[in-house]
This record gives sequence, C-alpha cells and structure tokens, in this order.
Amino acid sequence: MPSALLVPGMRLSIVFDDVSLPLPSMCRPDVRGRVIEQVLELTAQRGVEDIELIAANALHRRMTPAELKHVVGERVFRAFFPDRLRNHDAEDHDNLTHLGLTGAEEDVEINRRAAESDLLVYVNVNLIALNGGPKSVAVGLASYRSLRHHHNTHTLRHSCSFNGPANSALHHSFHRMHDVIGGHLKIFTVETTVNGDSFPSAMGFLSKHEWEWNLADKVGFLGVRHGIRAMPPTVRRHVLNAIKAPYGVTGVNAGTPSAVHPVTLGNVHRQQVTQINGQADIGVLGVPYVGPYNVNSIMNPVLAMCMALGYLFNFYLNKPIVRQGGVGIFYHPLPNAFHPVHHPSYIDFFEEVLSVTTDPAQMEAKFEAEFAHDPWYIHLYRTSHAFHGVHPFYMW
Repeated sequence: MPSALLVPGMRLSIVFDDVSLPLPSMCRPDVRGRVIEQVLELTAQRGVEDIELIAANALHRRMTPAELKHVVGERVFRAFFPDRLRNHDAEDHDNLTHLGLTGAEEDVEINRRAAESDLLVYVNVNLIALNGGPKSVAVGLASYRSLRHHHNTHTLRHSCSFNGPANSALHHSFHRMHDVIGGHLKIFTVETTVNGDSFPSAMGFLSKHEWEWNLADKVGFLGVRHGIRAMPPTVRRHVLNAIKAPYGVTGVNAGTPSAVHPVTLGNVHRQQVTQINGQADIGVLGVPYVGPYNVNSIMNPVLAMCMALGYLFNFYLNKPIVRQGGVGIFYHPLPNAFHPVHHPSYIDFFEEVLSVTTDPAQMEAKFEAEFAHDPWYIHLYRTSHAFHGVHPFYMW
C-alpha cells in the first residue's frame, strides 16, 4: 500500500467481507486479518489515528464478537472492539449517506462513516467470480434503499451467469453504483484469492474423486459417514460448522478496484473453470451443508433451494451445464429446520408467503414491502443476529 495515501489527521475506514466468506471458514490466521494488520502498521508509521473497522454485512446478520475476532485476529480485536470495530447497520438511517442516483435512476446510499472517509481500504476474499470488485462497497455497505434496485426479480432473472460478470445484470448495476461512489470516495482495495483446500487433512477425501482414494481416505470416509449419521441434528451441525479450512493464499492484489479486480477474476477462473464438451441432458449436483447465509447456522429449505437453483446452476461461463429442456437433480436432505435467531423472517416467509405463491414476481409485489419494513424484523436485524426481514425474498 503506497504510504503517500496515508496522511496524519486523515479519516481512514478499513472495511472487510463478513462471515459469509470464505466457505468453509478459514483457519486462523484469516488472510483478511493478516492484511489488516499490515495496513495498521503502515498507519502507525504515518501517524494516522482516526481509524474505524467495518464488517460489510449489508442485510446479512451481524457478526458476533467471536466471529469478528476470528477474521481480524486477536490483536486487532482487542485494540478496536467495540468502539472502532463494528458491523455495518443498513437500518441506521442517521449513519447512512445518499450519494445520488445512477444513470438508471438507482439510489446509491451507503454507510456514512465510510462515505465521509478520506480513504477507504477494502479487504476481501474472492472465493467466486460473483464477489469483489464493484460489489464490495456498493453492496456490503449499502442500505435496503440501494439494494432493492438490483436484488429483485427483474435483475436476477437477467443475470445469466454469476461466473461471467459481463453477462450479469446484477453486476451491471454494481458497476453503475460503483461509478457514483467513486465520484465521492477514494477506495484502495486489497483482494485475495485462496486455493481449494476446503477441509482439514482428516477429511481430505472430500477434495478427491472416489477413485483417487487411498486406504486412509476410505477409512476416513467410513468413520465420518457413520459418525455423522449417529449424531443428533444439532450436534451434527455444530461439528460441521466447526470445520475450518486450511486454505492457501493464491493471490494478493492491491490498488484501485478497476485495476485489481480483473487480476483477481483471472486467478479465480484459472483455478475453478473446467471445460466441458457440450451441455448435459441431466445434471446431478449435491447441495452442501454450508452456504453464504447459514455459516454457524442451519441450511433451511429456502437457502437450500437458493444454493441449488440460484448458485450451483449459475456457476457457469458461456452456457449452463444442463441444456435448455434438460433435467437438473439436486441432492439435499432438506429438513424443515430454521435457525430462530438468524432466520426469523424465513420462518414466516416459508409459512405465509410460499403457502400463497412460489412465483418471485408475485411475492415481490404482494409481500416484500411488508417484510422489508416490519419493525420487529428491523429490530432483530439491528440488535440481535438476524438476517434482514427482506432477505428470504432475495434468496428465493
């Protein structure tokens, strides 16, 4: 990071991705914490004292103190929490700033502290091509007033691939909003990428094809399968959520967002893209136990559907894996279970909205405003650890 960007007396905000990335969570030290410590060392050398750290959680649930500590590390947590290390609050209207409208008449409203900073340093983990770049600030620090412009039925139906931002109406909106934000705020971004080491060595068989398993892998698989089956659901979820991934860092790219993000996307695609010779008639995909919205929580039926049709199906470049008119089979136990603290509006959505309609446009027109502005859901989002009341609509 160029030391010339740091000037004594300046106001600096350091913003980082929330608990939804990476998946599973990273073993300590989290790469974001390592980057943040380096930035703070530079600020100390340059005499910068007005510093705040913000988790860019948008309408996601607030991170717990333990989750914040895991990301930023013990030293940073002790030095900044709670007064100068906090979650973004998309419903704290006194601390939001409306920066203007995009050319498509989209409101751009973000965190006031960030907007009024002399410099914003954004530190991310880019696990998939959907994340990072213009999305980081435009979404992570936004309010419902902004998010409703792209997290809606029309935009998502015109987002043909989350791995190919050029073909995603969602990303087009991010770019328009980022252009407005860039006119008001200087942003320096540090984007990181990690490898596919998603499981500790004892569960390494999960990262291999079955025909590659050695004897230890086969024994490990049998032990884990029988052990998981014998556990009650609550214990099983606790064990699975406790898994931390020993990722290796494959890239750290820093600079202006427009210069950095193409390099980051190159790293992501180089690791993840697999060529397939033609589309399939039938696709069979397993839905994992963890997604961006149930970290340390429960994969409820709405989130399982979102992971299957919203994410897994859309992780393609050029064309979907399954052809038009083909069949997609998604495998998941789909228990009727919800986390009452994290997903209170999901429970009501499942019982009250899906019992009336499953059509996204109809539910958006008839029910979204009620859920988005419900005082109880807003209270739980702001003071507990609940996802915003409107969140299940976006997932559906």
